[in-house]
Amino acid sequence: MSTGRMNIDTMEKTSKVSIGVIGAGHLGRFHIECLQRIPGFSLKGFYDIDPERAKEISEKYAIPLFREAEDLIAEVDAICIVTPTVTHFALARKAIDANKHLFIEKPLTDLPETSRKLADLLAAKNLVGRVGHVERYNPAFIAAQKLGIDKPVFIEAHRLAPFNPRGMDVPVIMDLMIHDIDLILSVVDSEVDHIEANGVGVAGTTADICNARITFKNKTVANLTASRISLKQMRKLRLFQRDQYMAIDFLNHEVQVVKLFHAEPEDMMTMKLELPEGDRWIAADNPSVSKHNAIEQELIEFCEAIQHGSGSGVTFAQGALAVEVASSILTQIEQHER
Repeated sequence: MSTGRMNIDTMEKTSKVSIGVIGAGHLGRFHIECLQRIPGFSLKGFYDIDPERAKEISEKYAIPLFREAEDLIAEVDAICIVTPTVTHFALARKAIDANKHLFIEKPLTDLPETSRKLADLLAAKNLVGRVGHVERYNPAFIAAQKLGIDKPVFIEAHRLAPFNPRGMDVPVIMDLMIHDIDLILSVVDSEVDHIEANGVGVAGTTADICNARITFKNKTVANLTASRISLKQMRKLRLFQRDQYMAIDFLNHEVQVVKLFHAEPEDMMTMKLELPEGDRWIAADNPSVSKHNAIEQELIEFCEAIQHGSGSGVTFAQGALAVEVASSILTQIEQHER
């Protein structure tokens, strides 16, 4: 995955990609700020359904406000959709029909059928599409990837958040857990075999807390817990692989690695373990993590994909797969409720 920073000079020498933002709410505002900083993009304006909010954003960031989404789509090369999930498919169809490249905040859509439809439509027109699974660009996850995530056999994810009405339009699986679903699908090189899940609604009519167990065909097991009614925040992923344990803290941007050695390593603080099968040495490390703006990085990659054909980033096909797994988890929960 490109970190984006090293490609700024190249982006400045390439013709700019004109882009517009649909949706200027809490998250859309961050996209607007990032797009204004990225040399490869020329932000032409935005559209938001709320007139008062739109006027405020237009004045604050000194960017044109479009009265209709269709008018904005017609004026740009690419569209960034940051709206409620239920609106993604209809807006994306309009952009694809107009031959525009697309960036859509996660999840791609609210249904696997519409997600696959968008992936197919985009591919048929040879357009660039990326999904905003921003945790792929989290500094801690990038640092962990550089250390080596190789064939994990067990994965545990915890994503807890205090109650926030902003995400109540979708179940917690689509709101929070889908981050970890995408991360796990990106590191496990195997198809899903089966899923077991339970969830309950506490503050709303859809699931607010959920636990899911995903077993892959290569026998890897992932256990995921997500809650949006917690008293504290937590975003952690733990991976167990042969002779190694890795803990990734997405919230605090920290990585911890514990390795097991079959021979005593040089120049490393270790603890000796006398095991029945022979002596082993264990060492722990907290590698440094380079900080960066994850939203800006994923948008830089989107720009590079349009300008230079970069293949990194979360494609529509990958985003559709995450929605499919999330939908299977929802189905499991509904079956338990009957």
